[in-house]
Amino acid sequence: MSAYIVAARRTAVMPRGGAFERLSLADLAVPVIRACLQDAGIDGGEVDEIIVSNALSAGGNPARVAALAAGLPERVAGLTIDRQCAGGLDAVLLARAMVASGMADVVVAGGVESYSRRPLRLTTDPDGGPAVAYDRPAFTPWADRDPDLHVAAASLADSLGIERAEQDAWAIHSHAKALAAACHAEIVEVLGQGRDGFARALTPQIALRAKALAGSVTHANTAVAADAAAFVVVVSAQRARQMGHGLRIVSGATMGGRPEDPGLAPVAAIRRALNQAGLQSGDIGVAEIMEAYAVQAIACVRGAGLDPACVTLGGGALARGHPIGASGAILAVRLFHQMQQGYGLAAIAAAGGIGTALVVER
Repeated sequence: MSAYIVAARRTAVMPRGGAFERLSLADLAVPVIRACLQDAGIDGGEVDEIIVSNALSAGGNPARVAALAAGLPERVAGLTIDRQCAGGLDAVLLARAMVASGMADVVVAGGVESYSRRPLRLTTDPDGGPAVAYDRPAFTPWADRDPDLHVAAASLADSLGIERAEQDAWAIHSHAKALAAACHAEIVEVLGQGRDGFARALTPQIALRAKALAGSVTHANTAVAADAAAFVVVVSAQRARQMGHGLRIVSGATMGGRPEDPGLAPVAAIRRALNQAGLQSGDIGVAEIMEAYAVQAIACVRGAGLDPACVTLGGGALARGHPIGASGAILAVRLFHQMQQGYGLAAIAAAGGIGTALVVER
């Protein structure tokens, strides 16, 4: 049984500490959920489940909070998932599985993240000493295979011979595409923000002055932390036929790879998703590849054999920002609004050596 995306919306993406700095997860998610249902012509009472990706909150099932705040029926329990950066796409794949299996007819799926409002993290001392602050959890059980993500990106660049100039050029092009793109149809205005807040006229001279984070990886060729929400509505084939439109979810895959090389993990996921669909990389007309780092995007495009001319047509995360739990869902929203025909692909890497890919057809 097939599943279809029949509506897709997102907020603008705002850098941490920017226009959305005071908003809660529900503040960000609710307008998008309501807009998606309105676009689909589906009453909230028809929703069977909502799946929400979130990586930085303190737990408490944000999906349930968002469902109640959006006015969905109390019977909609809400499922929150955390697969770090890949979670937003995984939420869409879970929605597809629920619908295709007959467990649900209408599922809202996506992600929301507030980097600005993320809680402080403390590790307690079993010996009674003071708690120690930390910025991120461990992504592997082995410290020597759990590098800082900037360091992992720099190592990837060194291993593949991707120089800083090439990374900077990719970032410059991403910003230029984002500045030229019209994203009004996909963005729900929140606090009057109808455009992504970070895209700028990045030049080689500006990029050259950017501070290095590790090796050839710099502030210019790395996505900034951000706040945003993005959701889609996934329905059964029968419901999609009644509505007369939809983006068919053809296939999808989540794959684990070497934990110390998270940037390469999407390549295996892309290959599996294409194989499931009986497609080749040349069959993809539009691809949304996550740009947490320019080198990671370049490596994935090359590794999967994609045509760079079809990748991130309206600019990627380098020009928008990276709201971790929402980033994968943003890729799906962008595909929904860009694709006119044929096949599309979204793919994203996650800490710990995880990659997720989604193939859709208009």
